[in-house]
Amino acid sequence: MRPLRLDMAGFTVFRDETTVDFTDADYFALVGPTGSGKSTVLDGICFALYGTVPRWGGARGIVNALSPSATEARVRLVFESAGDRYVATRVVRRDGRGNVKTAGAGLQLMPSGFDVTRLDTGMSLDDLGEVLAGTPAEMDKAVIDAVGLPYEQFTSCVVLPQGQFADFLHAKPATRQQILVNLLGLHVYEEVQQRAAGRATTAEAKLGAIDQMLEGLVDADDEAVAAAEAELIRMRELATAVEAAVPGLRETRQREATAAQTRDALRAEVEILTGVRTPSGSAELVAAVAQAREAAAVAADEVRGAEEREEKIRGELTAAGDPGSLKLLLDRHAELDRLGGQAEWFAGEVEVAEVEYKDAAAAAELAQHAHTGATQLLEQARADYTEAQKLDRAVALRAHLRAGDHCPVCEQTVADVPAMPEGSAVQAAEATGKAARAAAEVAEAAWKQRDAVARKLESNLERKRAQLEHHMTRLAEVRALLADKPGVDAVEQQLAELNRLQKHLREAGVRVKASREAQRKAQRAVVVAEEQQRSAWRSFDATRDAVARFGPPPADRDDLAAAWSALVAWASTERTNRTTSLGSAEDAVSSARDATRSAFDAVAALFTSAGVSSPPGDDSVLIRAAAVAAERAAATWQRLVDRRTQAQDLTSQRAGLALQVRVAKSLAGHLRANNFERWLLEEALDLLVDGASGILRELTGGQYDLVHEKGEFWVVDHFDADLRRGVRTLSGGETFQASLALALALSEQLAGMSATAASLESIVLDEGFGTLDAATLDVVAATLENLAARGDRMVGVVTHVHSLAERVPVRFEVHKDARTAYVERVGL
Repeated sequence: MRPLRLDMAGFTVFRDETTVDFTDADYFALVGPTGSGKSTVLDGICFALYGTVPRWGGARGIVNALSPSATEARVRLVFESAGDRYVATRVVRRDGRGNVKTAGAGLQLMPSGFDVTRLDTGMSLDDLGEVLAGTPAEMDKAVIDAVGLPYEQFTSCVVLPQGQFADFLHAKPATRQQILVNLLGLHVYEEVQQRAAGRATTAEAKLGAIDQMLEGLVDADDEAVAAAEAELIRMRELATAVEAAVPGLRETRQREATAAQTRDALRAEVEILTGVRTPSGSAELVAAVAQAREAAAVAADEVRGAEEREEKIRGELTAAGDPGSLKLLLDRHAELDRLGGQAEWFAGEVEVAEVEYKDAAAAAELAQHAHTGATQLLEQARADYTEAQKLDRAVALRAHLRAGDHCPVCEQTVADVPAMPEGSAVQAAEATGKAARAAAEVAEAAWKQRDAVARKLESNLERKRAQLEHHMTRLAEVRALLADKPGVDAVEQQLAELNRLQKHLREAGVRVKASREAQRKAQRAVVVAEEQQRSAWRSFDATRDAVARFGPPPADRDDLAAAWSALVAWASTERTNRTTSLGSAEDAVSSARDATRSAFDAVAALFTSAGVSSPPGDDSVLIRAAAVAAERAAATWQRLVDRRTQAQDLTSQRAGLALQVRVAKSLAGHLRANNFERWLLEEALDLLVDGASGILRELTGGQYDLVHEKGEFWVVDHFDADLRRGVRTLSGGETFQASLALALALSEQLAGMSATAASLESIVLDEGFGTLDAATLDVVAATLENLAARGDRMVGVVTHVHSLAERVPVRFEVHKDARTAYVERVGL
């Protein structure tokens, strides 16, 4: 894996959009002050690929991906692996509740020759190439397929972060072995062994299935095919013979059917003629119709007589007068008597009302005069009161005057002041006024009361006068109405005559209703009798129509009994003639049936001779049965031919499968128990340790060699009598040197170890170069320069050691201000 471009926005310290362009950076250094964000660039590479970072402590540390106060972080990595170019993208967002989740993840295979600088144009992800993964779950497998390493091995062999640089050196043998399996692609041999074993199992299963199928095909041999072919020829000959014989059989059947039809027709005619019989009661129907018609005529005469009598009484009733008018005359006579008696009473009431009104009017007039006098006295008292007020005001002014003073009213000198009167004039006037006002109020109340009584009596008088006038007017009207009318006795006699006539009219109506009901019953009896007669004729017509084709004699439509007698006699003669012909027809049918049976037996013999049961049924069934027998024989023969061919093919397939089983089992046996893989790992580890030992010897000035035994790493200290001790006893600087030697050996020798190895096209070291002395640092720098000079992989270091950074041709200087970190490329 070789990174080409890294884009970050909102990612940890890189709050603003930042791009790191690794194009043509075969050997580079990430430099900058401590805490500026150098290691964060490597974190961005790991996060884009695997969704996590070593120092975050797993996937739950994803909250660390967001810059402070940022709600979204975007990381995009463009890289090459095994000659293909990919782009990995991850987006992290914080929701409204503060939860941080991966909002998007994807891996795409970019087109060949794609210009990475086109990403600066704001291209959509859909334009970047073929989508290999679109969700975080899909990303896990897609990235491993593209890079060739899972996350743990990627951080041990490609990007070596702080604190994990010595992981491969200190790893357990099993872990280190798995890393080498992935790096060298040795899992392919395990897959080959598994596939070989699977193929052997599959081939054996197929062999078992073929053997079972062959057991079911043992009857499909050449002898069975020949026997089926002979049976087919025999059945075809049967079909041909049956087809030739069936036309004769059909002719005999047709002759038999014709004879049977003639016989059946004679039987049917005899049966029809036998059914011609005179029905009972035919003669009585005519007499019943005549009696019913005579009774209906009598009932009609009675109806006419009753209606004439009713009409005569109705005329007499009309001439006798209107009962309503007569009753109205009686009411008017009664009203006249009542009005005459009430006239004197109404006149007396008017006279009494007139006297009462006159008395009340006189009393009201006297009360009015008294009220007028009291009112005048009240006005005089009011005038006296006004004058008394003036006198009292003058007296009040006089009380303050002395002889010789000026008068306040006329402004003249007062020569003499009159004596002061005793008492107040106003008080005396007030007493007089109160008495006058009380008298006026009493007089007014008396006048109003008497006036109201007079008005009420006047209204009562007017009402009674109106009643008297209305009564007298009505009395005159009634007298004028009855002036030329009959008296009460005459009217009552006329009403009695009318009642008598009405009673006779009701009785006549009852008789008319009864006679009409009797007429209706008689008419219904005529209808019933005539319908019975028509039904009898219809029965006769139906019987005659049934034998009309035999030529019956004409019928007398006036005499039903005679018509039936003539028809029955004719039917008897015709039945006798047809009975004689029926015997000859029976003989003809019997002869035709014998001929048909002989023809059918001849066809059945064909089936018997061919070894096939003769089917029951008509002629078409015989032909069909012969054809079906031929078709079944053909199907049996074809099935045996096909089964014989199938058996031959399966035998050939079995030979091939048996060979596959032998080859697959042999290959699986050679690769079983990982013997081959274990040998390859031992050889690869020997080569790796030899290469790392040479690099370590150069880095330590010849002090240390690296060896391994049973999967564990040891160092041989040549400065201490070649003492061998574990790598965990090395100091921090010595551990860095040993880890660097292993990392460089992996980078240098991996490609030569296996053609199917993981693509280690880059190595980035983020570990303590500051712990090395100047001489060792110079050796490390020269080693890295030689590794980068080969041009087959990218080499990167993360350091703040100035002397080392100065020797690197491409430097990415990382700076950080109060808002964000940013990266500046310096050098080539």
